[in-house]
Amino acid sequence: MRDPSGRLLRLLSLLQTPREWPGAELADRLGVTSRTIRRDVDRLRELGYPVHATQGNVGGYRLTSGTAMPPLLLDDEEAVAVAIGLRAAATAAVSGIEDTSLRALAKLEQVLPARLRPRVAALSGAAVVLPPRDGPAADAGVLAALAAACVTHEKVRFAYTRPHGEATRRLVEPHRLVVSERLWYLVAYDEHRAGWRSFRVDRMGELHRTGVRVPARELPGGVDTETWVTRQMPPRDVRARLLLHVPLERAAESVPAWQGVLEAVDDDSCLLLTHPDSPRHLAYRVMLLPVDYTLLDPPELAGHLRAITERAGRAIGAFAGTDRA
Repeated sequence: MRDPSGRLLRLLSLLQTPREWPGAELADRLGVTSRTIRRDVDRLRELGYPVHATQGNVGGYRLTSGTAMPPLLLDDEEAVAVAIGLRAAATAAVSGIEDTSLRALAKLEQVLPARLRPRVAALSGAAVVLPPRDGPAADAGVLAALAAACVTHEKVRFAYTRPHGEATRRLVEPHRLVVSERLWYLVAYDEHRAGWRSFRVDRMGELHRTGVRVPARELPGGVDTETWVTRQMPPRDVRARLLLHVPLERAAESVPAWQGVLEAVDDDSCLLLTHPDSPRHLAYRVMLLPVDYTLLDPPELAGHLRAITERAGRAIGAFAGTDRA
């Protein structure tokens, strides 16, 4: 490869793959000598890329973490994935990263090749963003520290507030982070209780990475993380049946698809069967319906709807009897 600039970019792209590259293999891929590879590596180091070299028959080159974030090379698929991920992060249940995600997305889209822009736009346009659920957001710094500890199998200590308010101290071996709706959970082996537990990340405080690494543990029963977490969480499969006082055609035009499935009843009404959710969150979704309706079941949803209605009534009490149309 005769073009030095193009060769340097190609070498950087190879080194950004998470593996160690023997010098001879790099030379063969780029069509140059091992001596040229050594000169190019020195040039990358001058530009701020921390390239680590090991000697011997099994030695080679790899990128390591440095004191600053150097420019990264992304292929087409990686660039699209990062752009979509940043857009999703702007509405995620992680506190403190919304503005940062938008700034990073703006920088990426500024240099995104024209051929990739339609793909990003199509994927973003096909996504349906539901109204955000209420609930606490996790701290981005805590999530980053926990994610690193999961990867390195490093023990962590933290203060933890249990659901009824009791403060405890925990020493755990992190396994995986899981997000469910607006809540983040850490699945970990609790050493003090000698068993597996899941911890709400928003209830953690005073997180400390101990630096002690341990062999990875497997979840009991040989199940994957998703299955284990699903079994530990309370059921959230509540559905509602609502009689909508509009014809099916009108309901199909005004009721969003994420609200549920519509079924015809007669010329003047139809049924709405909602998607599974918790009673509280389901009540908020039902209150967004743009048509008149009657709750058929479940009965426990009535209390949540009544509470929302009463709060709204108190909020507008000062305007009672006035025409605000």
